[in-house]
Amino acid sequence: MNLQISGHHIEVTPALRTYVENKLDPVVRHFDRVTGINVILSVEKLKQKAEVTLHVPGKDIYVEEEGDDLYAAIDAMFDKLDRQVQKYKQKVQDHHRGEKATHHMGE
Repeated sequence: MNLQISGHHIEVTPALRTYVENKLDPVVRHFDRVTGINVILSVEKLKQKAEVTLHVPGKDIYVEEEGDDLYAAIDAMFDKLDRQVQKYKQKVQDHHRGEKATHHMGE
């Protein structure tokens, strides 16, 4: 899995990088279809913004969050991402179940 963390108008410190990696770990731990992840952390005036794009086969899952505190924005972003990944996993599982059911019925 390719992970890229970049900053716009902010330095991605080792502490920030570790924080993002630790937040990301539970989201992707049980989901082996992730091929790449891009995280962008930025500061624009007084707003802190965190964006993530999760690359999975056939789809990119994009989530962004902003707030007064970058760590809070990162937390909220990964909460949203986790929900999106769960929805995607359920959709993939339902799709495969549907194929199997159709396949068995045709035999």
